[in-house]
Amino acid sequence: MHPTSSPCLTRALLLCAALAALAAVAGCEGSRGRADEALGSGAALRPADRQRAPRTLPGMPPVLDPADVYSADRPGRLSPVVRDFPSRVYVPNTNSNTVSVIDPRTYQVIETIPVGTQPQHVVPSWDLRTLWVNNDRGNTLTPIDPKTGKAGKPVDVHDPYNLYFTPNGKYAIVMASLDKELVFRDAHSMKRIRTVPVSCYGVNHADFSADGRYFVVSCEFSGELLKVDTERMKVVAQRKLPFHGAMPQDVKISPDGKKFYIADMMADGMWVLNGDTFAEPAFLPTGKGCHGLYISRDSHEMYISNRGEGTVSVFDFTRDRLTKKWHLPHGGSPDMGGVSADGKVLWLSGRYNSEVYAIDTHTGTQLARIKVGHGPHGLAVYPQPGRYSLGHTGIFR
Repeated sequence: MHPTSSPCLTRALLLCAALAALAAVAGCEGSRGRADEALGSGAALRPADRQRAPRTLPGMPPVLDPADVYSADRPGRLSPVVRDFPSRVYVPNTNSNTVSVIDPRTYQVIETIPVGTQPQHVVPSWDLRTLWVNNDRGNTLTPIDPKTGKAGKPVDVHDPYNLYFTPNGKYAIVMASLDKELVFRDAHSMKRIRTVPVSCYGVNHADFSADGRYFVVSCEFSGELLKVDTERMKVVAQRKLPFHGAMPQDVKISPDGKKFYIADMMADGMWVLNGDTFAEPAFLPTGKGCHGLYISRDSHEMYISNRGEGTVSVFDFTRDRLTKKWHLPHGGSPDMGGVSADGKVLWLSGRYNSEVYAIDTHTGTQLARIKVGHGPHGLAVYPQPGRYSLGHTGIFR
């Protein structure tokens, strides 16, 4: 034994070592909590939730609540990344080749940004820092900085009808509708990584399973659905919808992750699909030209735009049925859009009326009808709550 050692000193050293180990564990837990906070969850993931969370796509942020995939989207849960961004509504005018920027407080167009040919959707990036304008026929993506509202240099991307991001933030997925391709690209540089040819026609919208391991794609011109393995970047199933002339559009997963809802503008309603089994879906009529699907901030309801009749249907997840239908005064063509950060206003483009509608989500009252460019389509309300974006006009988790 060393001359300066003693049993008391030895016990003291062992005690210090134990305390240091406990501190290290606490530090690791603290780091994990800070990582959760950096993703904008508003609270670190609880140990009990970690134990119940499903096995997810590698690299995907942890599931906050296995019972509700939209639990990060509550009012006020803005990521630190977006908290200083001004609240705006970005409207791509497909036939005017512009983006109208609306101040939601005044319901006024405050700027019109020239972009490429036939802009279809304004898409928040996975990391929430960029808005990508999908210039479909211009074969470019125009980046907009949501902090300054300024457009950057367009990026060459062929046939970008719509744009999604894998839940781990690794890839952007271009819905190349006319090319009949799903194109996986680097989520930041947009460099092409892999091209997945498809046999259906008109890939346009999608949503991911709760664990991020697969996503469901609608093919509007051939009336089909695809199931795609996210990690393998491979179509693993394909299904024809049981309606002659079906034209599937928007896709949304239920809060509990057990069902996918697919709007169909020719069948005039929603298909209800079990994504895991990919068996034949059930059908729920909603209204003529069923097109866009948007989840309320409390995950209780889904707003369904019926473009062909100027209405919005409201679906209650708990009751598993439609509960209300709101009619726009003087009609209209409600299309794509999103819910305000506080959940109080539903914003929808009026595709054939060169206008945008602001609708009270409590009463269904039309708050404003705003003139924009020609052919307004996939508008984005930004910023919104959520830790990261899966794309389209804003699917946040």
